[in-house]
Amino acid sequence: MTDLKVAAAQFAVSDDWHTNIDQILPLIARAESDGIDLLVLPEGVLVRFMGEKERIRYASQPLDGPFITELRAATHGLRVTVVLGIHEKTDAERPFNTLVALRGGEIVHLYRKTHLYDAFDARESDNILAADVVPELLEVNGFQVGLMTCYDVRFPELARLLAVKGADVIVLPAAWAKGPSKEFHWSTLVSARALDNTVYVVASGESGATCIGRSMIVDPLGIPIVQALAGPEMITATISRSRLDAARSSLPVLANRRFDVDPTPRALAGASVSSVPSSVSL
Repeated sequence: MTDLKVAAAQFAVSDDWHTNIDQILPLIARAESDGIDLLVLPEGVLVRFMGEKERIRYASQPLDGPFITELRAATHGLRVTVVLGIHEKTDAERPFNTLVALRGGEIVHLYRKTHLYDAFDARESDNILAADVVPELLEVNGFQVGLMTCYDVRFPELARLLAVKGADVIVLPAAWAKGPSKEFHWSTLVSARALDNTVYVVASGESGATCIGRSMIVDPLGIPIVQALAGPEMITATISRSRLDAARSSLPVLANRRFDVDPTPRALAGASVSSVPSSVSL
């Protein structure tokens, strides 16, 4: 494939997972109707996790729970690949913050968040387990796609590891909290990760009372192709193999790099790191 049609959709996540299903299903149907190859939805769309953050402990669901089961059914027979974030119930007290990729009624890929948002007076690690596995790549119509979640974008080594693995595109579901200069942080970091690694970045940000929205699709030279505002919206773009190749030819940062990134995980300050096998049985 020489082109890939991508979309990033944003909406305000509800406290009720049934309501969130009702918001997601039309987005999937619209993406399929529009010929979208890859639809990226925000982080944590199972239930809203701002405010009473402990809710995600008891509102989380396993991968075979009703939320993902219903979404799997919705993608059955469709060609679009859908990436979204949920809080995945585990045998431990805390869930994982997990990205799930769905295609043709199946789970085709998983990524469990590695960098937890213990910043700006927030402590995601109080309620979430951190994984320590660099995600593998997801193939979508001949393009190699890497996955990161929200706060991960502040850590350039993860994006570099994905690019070195061969990523053409990085998807970034997020629930980027509002705050002083946060829109600037978001737009700068998303564009920087694209430019650092000459990859496309498809970033979906939750909208609503506590999050900025501002979904973006950025090209391999860090130039935003299309950007959303703060409200519910779907943005689309066509990713071009020739544009990717031209960017890497004129700016060969991957070929010119002098140092490799060590993927050995470090323990979180004040929280344990939980190992996740690199090959997950679905």
